Amino acid sequence: MSSPRADGAAEPDHESVAPASSSTEADASGGDVVITVTVGATVPTGFEHTAAEEIEEKIGVEAKISKDRGRIYFPITSDKLFQVHHLKSVDNLFVVVEEYDHYQFKESKEESLVDLQQLASKLPWTDALEVWKLNRALKKKKGHRKGGSGGKAKPSSEVSDATAADTEQQELPQAEVSAAEGQTKTEGSTDAEAYTQDSEEAAPGAKVTKFRVTCNRAGDKHSFSSNEAARDFGGAVQEFFQWKADMTKFDVEVLLNIHNTEVVIGIALTEESLHRRNISHFGPTTLRSTLCYGMLRLCKPQASDVILDPMCGTGAIPLEGAIEFNSSFYIAGDNNDMAVNRTVNNVCHIQRRRGDKGSVSGLPIDTVQWDLCNLPIRTSSVDIIITDMPFGKRMGSRKKNWDLYPSCLREMARVCRPGSGKAVLLTQDKKCFSKAVSRMGGLWKKLHTVWVNVGGLHAGVYLLKRTGAVFGQTPEDIYEPRGAVNSQADEKDDKELS
Repeated sequence: MSSPRADGAAEPDHESVAPASSSTEADASGGDVVITVTVGATVPTGFEHTAAEEIEEKIGVEAKISKDRGRIYFPITSDKLFQVHHLKSVDNLFVVVEEYDHYQFKESKEESLVDLQQLASKLPWTDALEVWKLNRALKKKKGHRKGGSGGKAKPSSEVSDATAADTEQQELPQAEVSAAEGQTKTEGSTDAEAYTQDSEEAAPGAKVTKFRVTCNRAGDKHSFSSNEAARDFGGAVQEFFQWKADMTKFDVEVLLNIHNTEVVIGIALTEESLHRRNISHFGPTTLRSTLCYGMLRLCKPQASDVILDPMCGTGAIPLEGAIEFNSSFYIAGDNNDMAVNRTVNNVCHIQRRRGDKGSVSGLPIDTVQWDLCNLPIRTSSVDIIITDMPFGKRMGSRKKNWDLYPSCLREMARVCRPGSGKAVLLTQDKKCFSKAVSRMGGLWKKLHTVWVNVGGLHAGVYLLKRTGAVFGQTPEDIYEPRGAVNSQADEKDDKELS
């Protein structure tokens, strides 16, 4: 990263900063020029290291985890751009124009906003815009942009969050701020002229490029708001490129990410979050596919493993597993017929989509309707249990969880293989869960906890190991609280009513 010069001048000397985020080199065969850029990605908070591992595994580069949770950066060459869109642990992607590790904001609002206005004309836009054009060509088959949520980063500490209507348990997208009409004039430069000339040559008589600026700001030491930063910086970008501001039908989304003294300017590469890739039939608590992938990597599925999701809802977890870790077999179950139907429909949707592409349509997954506390599964026959447990907030209640959690943990302990079995369980009801585990008579042992943000709630992903203790030989795991099975049914009814 780079940082502006502190020499007492009226503005930071951004022109003196070399663009560390990009470079160009000729192809060895003398063909197309390959551009090296830095790509930023937003990921489920808590699973930054998981995303970094996937990037190193699939792309072969080392990712840097940002101080701002839920964001990572990694270098790529433009010829590998298509591979980035196949990553399973990232939500949104953007190409970095420039990044400043210690940006020196002025004390007054007016001076800080003037600095942001002047910054627009001094940024190395060329390589980032070339990558954006290449990315647009790769995405052309998907049709006209719908004005989606491309390149969204972590929610701003100032701007209010809003959850998508059809997905309850998912991390909240950050608020979007449209760039208003420009109020500051800046001088042109070779970056703007080169991009304008190239656009005119590629499409004579084409319409003016439409854009918006999305500002994501975190930190309490800024003298300006997110709206003000987006407005003034966006106005300068508009004057610089002679683009037209449009908050919905935009072609380019410029990102201004501010986290304390860290400032990153980027251009979005995703039209909508990559986590919406598998589910066509949503329920009230559909989990993000990116979070499902992180949970699955946590338990490290092996070939021939039997993996169980006893509270599958819409089937997001077993579906992600059946697609990405297809050497294992998945059993998805729920006690609610509507949830089971949604899972079946989602499986059929994926199978049809794979069939249309000429791929093998079959998936190693089966769906069952059952009673969670009395599973029709043989004792010690499951290798991994992975599920999203009821939080007791938006569905069910905390009171019912005190009966439901011990009951389901006991039944999970019964079907899980002693000594080698594992469970990855997501819940926000941390107190109830910890108490329930302690009442299991040593059947479960906590190995690791990943703290995540799910729909604005601070939740935990718990990795448990099934100990070698024999089920049914301790008072704790024999005890069955009164009404536990009924409470589970009531809880599921509440889920459908919510």
